[in-house]
Amino acid sequence: MGYQYITDEQFKRLVDFQGAREFHLHKDRAKRDKRMSLTEAVGQFVQDGDIFAETGFSYVRAPLQAYFEMIRQGKKNLVSIGSPMSNTSYLMALGLVKAIHLSYIGVEMRGNDKNFARVIKTGQAEIVSIWSHGAMALGFKAAQLGAPFIASKQLLGSDMLKQNPYVKVIDSPVGANSEPVCLIPALFPDVCIVHVQKADRYGNAVIEGPAVNDIALAAASRKVIITAERIVPEMTIRDASDAAIPFWYVDAVVDMPYGALPGCCPGHYYWAREWWEWLVRICTPTAEGTKGFFEYWVNDTKDQYDFIEKLGGIRFMDEARRLMEAAQATIDDSLVSFAYQEVIPKRD
Repeated sequence: MGYQYITDEQFKRLVDFQGAREFHLHKDRAKRDKRMSLTEAVGQFVQDGDIFAETGFSYVRAPLQAYFEMIRQGKKNLVSIGSPMSNTSYLMALGLVKAIHLSYIGVEMRGNDKNFARVIKTGQAEIVSIWSHGAMALGFKAAQLGAPFIASKQLLGSDMLKQNPYVKVIDSPVGANSEPVCLIPALFPDVCIVHVQKADRYGNAVIEGPAVNDIALAAASRKVIITAERIVPEMTIRDASDAAIPFWYVDAVVDMPYGALPGCCPGHYYWAREWWEWLVRICTPTAEGTKGFFEYWVNDTKDQYDFIEKLGGIRFMDEARRLMEAAQATIDDSLVSFAYQEVIPKRD
């Protein structure tokens, strides 16, 4: 196969339609109380060597506090996939992720992320396959639909086909003219963690705003952890008929206010812009800078409340709430300022 960090079994498991089907057919779908702590959920359902799917949209409604718990627990040999997958950058740099199915890594608003290039160039991690956003999304959708693949024009005319051992090109068997199409296989990650605005104790989950690929990923993944800003009574979701993710996909539910920090959670809080600038623009140029940054922000904090205190406590959260409300036009935007000063680190 020619890869250093991914096993033949891991390579095949991503597109193992029959194996995934059998797993899902025998999965416990009981309607039961699935609440547990974040430590318990990550410890039980994120295992070394798992194919791990990143969710949300980079720093928007991503389960960042859950990713930080993975760092604290020292998970290793993970294979990452996602569209987009910006958080995979620091998970690679810290040694959790050794192989990736790449669609996109970057945070251009805050500068050029140096982690990714350094880790790949030094051989600390490897790229197994390259995808467009759309092609990878179709792979997750195929898994959700129970289809072994989806035929598409995605990737045709792109050199990504040369770097993707999973996608096959055939002449279309339908239509007046025989034109080439890509067969994009169903993609089955082992585990994903989805942060939502609200969920009930059974795992019915509500996503407010764009779901990105999270609904398809919840169906495709063998194990699903939900972290939620609020745990609500079941009837409040049933009455609204707005559960994006039904309980039978879900293995664990975590009561996790502020679980998307230092990213943003639509309807709740804006993102910590300075934090990301420190990470991406200032700390990622060196491995030591990245490790020191996460030592302070993750290993030296035990939960999201410790994290908030370092961000600025109640003053930061109040400002983050006001910025989100202004961004969503639910308050007078003249009451807050989106002005932003570039972070300038002190020099010795």
